[in-house]
Amino acid sequence: MMKEFNVTGTCIPDKHYMVDISNKLAQIEKLVEKGRYFTINRPRQYGKTTTIYLLGRRLTKRGYLVISISFEGMSSKVFNSEESFIKSFLREIKRNLKFKKEIDLLKVLDNDEIENIGELSYLLTDLILESNKKIVLMIDEVDKSSNNQLFLDFLGMLRNKFLMAQRGEDYTFHSIILAGVYDVKNLKLKLRPDDEQKYNSPWNIAVEFDVEMSFNSVEIATMLEEYQEDQNIKLNVEEIAQKIYYYTSGHPYLVSKLAKTVDESLKEQNWMEANLIKAIKILLNEQNTNFKSLIKNIENDNDLYQLIYKIIMDGERITYNLDNPIIQLGELYGILKNNNGIVKVHNRIYEQRIYNYMSSKIETNLNKISYNFRENFIRADGYLYFKKILKKFQLFIKEQYSDKDQEFLERNGRLIFLAFIKPIINGKGFDFKEVQTSQEKRLDVVITYLDKKYIVELKIWRGEKYHQEGLIQLVDYLDKQSVEKGYLISFNFNKNKEYKEEMVKKNGKEIFAIWV
Repeated sequence: MMKEFNVTGTCIPDKHYMVDISNKLAQIEKLVEKGRYFTINRPRQYGKTTTIYLLGRRLTKRGYLVISISFEGMSSKVFNSEESFIKSFLREIKRNLKFKKEIDLLKVLDNDEIENIGELSYLLTDLILESNKKIVLMIDEVDKSSNNQLFLDFLGMLRNKFLMAQRGEDYTFHSIILAGVYDVKNLKLKLRPDDEQKYNSPWNIAVEFDVEMSFNSVEIATMLEEYQEDQNIKLNVEEIAQKIYYYTSGHPYLVSKLAKTVDESLKEQNWMEANLIKAIKILLNEQNTNFKSLIKNIENDNDLYQLIYKIIMDGERITYNLDNPIIQLGELYGILKNNNGIVKVHNRIYEQRIYNYMSSKIETNLNKISYNFRENFIRADGYLYFKKILKKFQLFIKEQYSDKDQEFLERNGRLIFLAFIKPIINGKGFDFKEVQTSQEKRLDVVITYLDKKYIVELKIWRGEKYHQEGLIQLVDYLDKQSVEKGYLISFNFNKNKEYKEEMVKKNGKEIFAIWV
């Protein structure tokens, strides 16, 4: 059977092209060897279930008895009473033992009179004593009902068994691994305010889990090498892996999704960057559960929305502090990350999707139809009259925004430009943004239209000195992008501002600049 890239459910090595995560598994195995209890808490679609599956196979080969269950398949009604929860929990353990043909251990669990958590603890002690192997308990989707007191009582029982076993007064699992979005040491994030009293650190015995779950470019290359060999083609694996990492920051879902899109939607065996960008464009126009969750989490929390706006639209440097609940929430959802002490959006694809979402909200409120009619900006050869686009945008701002709109324009000016140009390039073009964090808080927009690149720098006017420094920075960026012409929009919010334009030649580059 031909392998494929997988973005749903567990990845199976015999069926799917996969990144080699053996190094990560080895790190996790060391925690197991030490008898640790820990939580693999990462955002949704971050490879937790696949990691649990592969780790279970690895530990089984090492002689452990792995009992792996998931709360995902349990009905929420299971958590309504101790008796129903215990029956469901034991049913899952029995299923594991039956599959592994552990007949003697199954007999230990042949007890239908267990009615409460305390009795469950005694039964688990008997199970552990009967086994001639070290038992590792894995529970996936463990936070499904973590706002339920019964769940916390269950964690408290496991914690108590661990502490008593440390004193030689009980027997417990050799290691326990929980997987979910929330770290069970911080369940107060999920509890409702009126349930805050339920949070009593039932899992404060858990050690920190600091294994990096995202993929680096070397790891991504292992997946491409497998694909290359299977397809009998030749790829520049190292370069492609670096580009995939550049756009995804190693997010496991996005890495596989991008590769899957190139392979299946584009049906390309040439993975050069132009085709990766085509795949990103397809991906950004797709509605999937990952993007739905991304936007929902931003839309549902105004503080998080405003923080992300500051980061990606205003280019503000926000110092990373995990004690800040907004930053903590953004990181929990996988939207934000710590980048050398500065808070950043996790990856460029998320950043682009958020740009599109925010600019769309602006676009629906703009009266611009008479200004940005697409056909007015298309040359006879099919390319763009880009200077004409900027001039028309300048006229749009001049005529549509009076002094009373200055506060709105100052906050949303750059987003308005993105909304203005979107209908012009839609269909044949693609715009990608690069926030340049500096004193000027620049935003560089790289627009690809057909086979040409148009680079626009958006910044707030802060005087001639910064303007000249900005031109040098733009020239450097044009060099990196191998583009000879660039464009500059300066948003001037002074009362006596002048709507002007100029053509600048600097270090062999030609820059057309406008002020709005």
